Amino acid sequence: MNSEIVRFKRLLKMALPKGQSAFLWGARKTGKSTYLHDHFPKAIFYDLLKTDLHFQLAKEPHLLREEILALPADATKHPIIIDEVQKIPELLNEIHWLIENTKFQFILCGSSARKLKRNAANLLGGRAWRYLFYPLVYPEIPHFNLLHALNNGLVPSHYLANDAKRSLNAYVTDYLKEEIQGESLVRNLPAFARFLDAMALTHGELVNFSNIARDCGIDSKTVKEYYQILEDTLLGYFIYPYTNRAKRDIILAMPKFYLFDVGVANALAKRKIASLKGIEAGKLFEHFILTELIAYRGLHDLDFDIRFWRTKTGLEVDFILGKAEVAIEIKISERIDKSEIKGLIAFQEEHRPKNTYLVCLTERPRKITTNNQSEILALPWETFLKKLWAGEIIK
Repeated sequence: MNSEIVRFKRLLKMALPKGQSAFLWGARKTGKSTYLHDHFPKAIFYDLLKTDLHFQLAKEPHLLREEILALPADATKHPIIIDEVQKIPELLNEIHWLIENTKFQFILCGSSARKLKRNAANLLGGRAWRYLFYPLVYPEIPHFNLLHALNNGLVPSHYLANDAKRSLNAYVTDYLKEEIQGESLVRNLPAFARFLDAMALTHGELVNFSNIARDCGIDSKTVKEYYQILEDTLLGYFIYPYTNRAKRDIILAMPKFYLFDVGVANALAKRKIASLKGIEAGKLFEHFILTELIAYRGLHDLDFDIRFWRTKTGLEVDFILGKAEVAIEIKISERIDKSEIKGLIAFQEEHRPKNTYLVCLTERPRKITTNNQSEILALPWETFLKKLWAGEIIK
């Protein structure tokens, strides 16, 4: 399929009142620029990836203000879009002035606010709403193919590729070159490259900063900083343990870390699965469901926590939503025995979530009754995702 001619119907709604400005943040190649061109076709675009424009405005940021002030009066009917705004933090002072003194509205798009924060740039003091953009999600993709998604990931051009290996490897390389080296986010690029390799080996598992530091030949503080860079550049998420009202001994200190996309995780781990079976496929399936949960929360502007539960005795639940309102276990199997969901049963007994789900490859939904007469609803993965995006899992 030719990725150049495919247009996915993205779920993000940017309903901006007249005069309201906004930031749109998202990882590289997720489709931010395409979305903005499609939804604001009459907007004035400044693309800071263009070398000549970048050089000109970096040298003289005031030129932006002077050009915009010279626009005709009816130009205020449409937003002014500045893509890759993080590349010239000084522009935000000019934009701030224009917001305060004119009727122009701006959409400021980029892949990371880290450089802006680090340089104490003007983030407009609440004058711009904040939106997040994600890779593709289940309801945006016609004829969704789970195995294909788990291998290629959900970055649009990667999902559309028949063989995304080269594109995924290039994405990782370009990220190191452009996002890390180009933005001077780290001084020791070889150490960061070793960190990425070590991170990939422990992806989705408990993060032991000391072990990773030893493997990379750096200190734990630097490892934590590298993880923070991945978070700030929107390439990953920490998931923390659920601890409220715990009766058992639980693991408190260590979070888990997941990259923003299963395909990118595959590229770093040099992994590909042949079928929806086995431990590796199960890890990718869990990762995929997490990215759906995160995107659902972000696109609907919700604020529930996503955590995991794990005891020192090895009982575990993949995801706990909100204040233990929903417990979710992910299994890439068609038939599930109660012995395989001991953690889910134990959590249900202790915390009494409103709803407990087992997301798996079963063909039809079924209710599993536990020894204490509680119920766990086993759902086919597609049924679960349809319920999630319909607002039936958590609101």
